[in-house]
Amino acid sequence: MARTRPYRAQTRRKVLDAAYVVFGERGIAGTSLEQVAAVAGLTKGAVYSNFRSKDELVLTLMEEHAADRITKSLQAMETDLTPSQVAHQVGVVLAQEMRADAGWHRLLAEYAALTRRDPAGAEGLRQGRREVRDAVAGVLDRLVETFGVTLPMPSADLAIVVLALGNGLALETEIEPEGVRDDLFAQVLGIIASDVVTVVADTAADAQDVPVG
Repeated sequence: MARTRPYRAQTRRKVLDAAYVVFGERGIAGTSLEQVAAVAGLTKGAVYSNFRSKDELVLTLMEEHAADRITKSLQAMETDLTPSQVAHQVGVVLAQEMRADAGWHRLLAEYAALTRRDPAGAEGLRQGRREVRDAVAGVLDRLVETFGVTLPMPSADLAIVVLALGNGLALETEIEPEGVRDDLFAQVLGIIASDVVTVVADTAADAQDVPVG
């Protein structure tokens, strides 16, 4: 018999795509799961069969978007480039994504504000952001392994700096698009990477100056 009902994965994809559209238009607080279902062309029950609540839907959207950005960042890490060049390439990718998907940063900012009085939502957001930070730290650790460099601070701390930088630049871009240059993110990451190279060079020079015996 031909299958007439969509696969669960297809339904889930429709819900996520519709949620991003409706959240972007109405905001998280102004959106109901009924509205998401209507845009997705599904029943409310189909939405609830995939997501138990609006909070779970929001967090899943954020997690998916973060994973996509991390994947694209990894793809920019070519072993024949210097750390500074890799950082620049990653910065270019992230800056492009930041401008193309400004809605993600609006959702993050709104949800962070909404969860200030919602302990359960706040814990879900914290857990999600921890996972994102861990993933970014993993990218930085891979950079260390690939190029044999030493980070200027623990990868977990540097991951927070990179995320905060991206979120801050996204907010400034939202306020005044012309005020944030397209290459600014890449330039700052390049400066950080240059500091890494400098640390490695200084460490190597100090090791050579240490008398043996």
